[in-house]
Amino acid sequence: MVLGSGCTVLGARCWVVSRSGGALLLALLLVGGCTSGVPAPPGSIVVGMTNSALDLDPRVAADEASQKVHQLLYNSLVRIDEELRIVPDLAESFEQADSLTYVAKLRRGVRFHNGRELSAADVVYTFRSLIDPTFRGRTGAYRLLGAVDALDPFTVKFTLKEPFASFPINLVMGIVQDGSGAANSRQPIGTGAYTLVSFVPDDRVVLAPFEQHYLGRPKNDGLVLKVVPDDTMRGLELRKGTVDVVVNDIVPDIVAQLQKEGRLKVVTAPGTDYAYMGMNLRDPILAHPDVRKAIGFAIDREAIVRYLRRGLASVAVGIVPPMSWAFERARFEFRYDPAEARRLLDAAGFRDPDAEGPRPRMVLTIRTSTSEVYRVQAAVIQQNLAQVGIKVEVRSTELPTLLNDAARGNFQLYTLQFVGVTDPDMLRRVFHSKQEPPAGLNRVFYRNAEVDRLIDQAALPASDEARRALYVRAQQLIAEDVPYIPLWYRTNVAVCQPGIEGVTLSPIADFAFLKDVYRKPLS
Repeated sequence: MVLGSGCTVLGARCWVVSRSGGALLLALLLVGGCTSGVPAPPGSIVVGMTNSALDLDPRVAADEASQKVHQLLYNSLVRIDEELRIVPDLAESFEQADSLTYVAKLRRGVRFHNGRELSAADVVYTFRSLIDPTFRGRTGAYRLLGAVDALDPFTVKFTLKEPFASFPINLVMGIVQDGSGAANSRQPIGTGAYTLVSFVPDDRVVLAPFEQHYLGRPKNDGLVLKVVPDDTMRGLELRKGTVDVVVNDIVPDIVAQLQKEGRLKVVTAPGTDYAYMGMNLRDPILAHPDVRKAIGFAIDREAIVRYLRRGLASVAVGIVPPMSWAFERARFEFRYDPAEARRLLDAAGFRDPDAEGPRPRMVLTIRTSTSEVYRVQAAVIQQNLAQVGIKVEVRSTELPTLLNDAARGNFQLYTLQFVGVTDPDMLRRVFHSKQEPPAGLNRVFYRNAEVDRLIDQAALPASDEARRALYVRAQQLIAEDVPYIPLWYRTNVAVCQPGIEGVTLSPIADFAFLKDVYRKPLS
């Protein structure tokens, strides 16, 4: 049985979990209280993180830090592979029976942390909660899921309200135990590679290896996910050796500095995060396609990647990432060409009023966040556009304000980043005419009836080849219309101690790889 106790330490709430049987009996209420320094299992790997997890129930928290912890405590029916396809995980097989029905057959012998075998009842319980309108969690993604039923103890049927070929990605969701209720938020019972030792919000999560994990015991003796909010401090902790590994939470300048010092290891892999500049197509200036193209030709994206991102990115061509099965490179693509930018501005009727003198062709405003990296990026774009006669005023605000302004159309230009783009259905959410806020993420008010048709058709059940052809054409049309200026795809990067082995990064930079990380014995 899993028991949970909570106590307050230094103003923080600390949850400690003990397991009967004694091996990990953390009766750490020493001297009347638990501490943020709850000792980790010997040999643990310390992972530095920017933010704290908010909630340990995968059905509830959607923030990135919480999801990283979920990946270690739980397993999903399916997972995302290197080509961003959906493949079985807890499911032994996963098939589409008809346009509305998916059937998952579960692996036998998968154990929860309390020793109970995973069954269809657990899967049904997990997903029925997500279609329960009274549930306080992540129900929005499951609006098309009509029913979840157990066909037998190890077979689950999902029935949709209407056909939607991208539905399976919503099954990348940690499975909780039948009847476990809200306890998972602080006392999780999953099937993942690790069990919870303690959780101190805004400080750390301590995890121990789950000896009965269906893929085998982790190669290390535990993990400490340590919150270090400051960029510089994360670099210093790596340098001091008090943190073993940091994944994607080190800014490019600090990564470059640590690489130059040469002591720490740096592991990189292509990622799916997509940075872009959005343009308000309702704006009378930006409504001109030639103006939008001119802006794209004027921006030196290679320089942004080389100098601002320190090479830890690649120039982007669109929102669907290059490793995706649906990606297509054969489309309109920008190059750095100020002369072409000036020609297009002339053609659109925005001629230079004083033959390359100080007076601009036009004045635009770009909105960006207060993050130093993005403010500097906006300044580079400002300088690039000035060279072709476009004066740009940069306005930086806190991210929530920026997102709110973008959703309301209160901008001309803005820069943002999509994190973890995995499914080509993102094209629908971002570019379909019915997805303008608040319904979706079409913040630039893009409209193209043929793109709508292609995306709608691609959402219907068909072979991957047929769906890919539809997505390819949609990407080509969107690229020609230029609602966005693609900037860069982030390169995933892990910085780790020289003795740390087994660090591999997936396109989505999930934390599942940590079970294979170990400390090389000192010789």
